[in-house]
Amino acid sequence: MSRTIESVVAQVGSIILGKEHQIRLAIACLLARGHLLIEDIPGVGKTTLAHALATSLGMGFQRIQFTSDLLPADIIGVSIYNRDTGDFQFHAGPIFSQVVLADEVNRATPKAQSALLEAMEEHQVTTEGETRHLPEPFFVIATQNPSYQVGTFPLPESQLDRFLMRIHLGYPDSEAERALLQGENRRDLLAALKPAMRPQELAALQHRAQQVHSSSALLDYVQAIADHTRRTADYVNGLSPRAALALLHAARAWALMAERDHVVPEDVQAVLPAVVGHRLVRAGDVTKADGVDIADHLIKQVAIP
Repeated sequence: MSRTIESVVAQVGSIILGKEHQIRLAIACLLARGHLLIEDIPGVGKTTLAHALATSLGMGFQRIQFTSDLLPADIIGVSIYNRDTGDFQFHAGPIFSQVVLADEVNRATPKAQSALLEAMEEHQVTTEGETRHLPEPFFVIATQNPSYQVGTFPLPESQLDRFLMRIHLGYPDSEAERALLQGENRRDLLAALKPAMRPQELAALQHRAQQVHSSSALLDYVQAIADHTRRTADYVNGLSPRAALALLHAARAWALMAERDHVVPEDVQAVLPAVVGHRLVRAGDVTKADGVDIADHLIKQVAIP
């Protein structure tokens, strides 16, 4: 198992240089059956990361470019009349794929953004009165530009909460950027990628992640973190029970990647920035604070039981 995960990390790392930690967080998010939000400026590799992950994990991949004129039918699909049969035939949209890249999701209108909600939460969509199930595994990777850029529609809190993690790629360090400048074109490297894992193996790993043991003391720690955010005046709202569950599931996946059958507090701390950064708003601030700063503050304020 470890060799399989490490081969995926290494393969994706050969495309996205110098971002091993973010790659591991993305894989942990998938193992925890969550969805991933990547927020950063254009051109740092958000789309490339999604494509490399899908290919390395052997899963089908579709990209949806979110624009201001995107309609829900462009995501879900539409029924078209067939003159030969006299019936309407449903033509599935790009949401019917194992990995869906919602590119620049905050450039679409709220109506189009909301078309993702049922799919992300229920792994199914309802159209024209009929419920259609999505393939398994199903993983949404959404990218968004910073809110200060022109033409963005901020995601509402209810939709942000659907993402298990939010990560930032940031600029590469000088060594990685030099290797990028001197190396092959990323598109050519993507085209040459081969699956390093099969979907059946991924499904088995997702099941194993759910079985990773969490002690009573570990659950006390997760609860203490959530309770602190609710009692303190530092944040507008505290972490919801769903956010506490997300933290636990992500920590289990991180422990599995470290080849442990139980969760330790360091697992919780490792995934904390990605899990809480988009869920907590500091009092007096209208924007989401940096996840690393929030996590550092929580780690200092909440003692390990």
